[in-house]
Amino acid sequence: MSVDQQFNSLNDKLQLLLRNYSRLQKDYDRLNEELRSAREKERLHQEQLDTLQQQIAILKAATGSLSEKDRKEFEKKINQYIREIDKCISYLSE
Repeated sequence: MSVDQQFNSLNDKLQLLLRNYSRLQKDYDRLNEELRSAREKERLHQEQLDTLQQQIAILKAATGSLSEKDRKEFEKKINQYIREIDKCISYLSE
């Protein structure tokens, strides 16, 4: 094989390698975007789940059907909200 043929062969392999790299980079970018989107959907679903769980707790409290454990957890959550509200009020009054 002559030097020109070796050079051409090497050049062809390099071009193929660059095309493959470009394709893989596009795939990587697409998969990264899909992952970001899936994580965002998961976050939104988790927020929705948390909201629904809070609504269930409120409904149970309103109907008086809380177990002792649930009642204590509900009171703990209410006290936490009150502390957060008190902090906000103190920040606003400064």
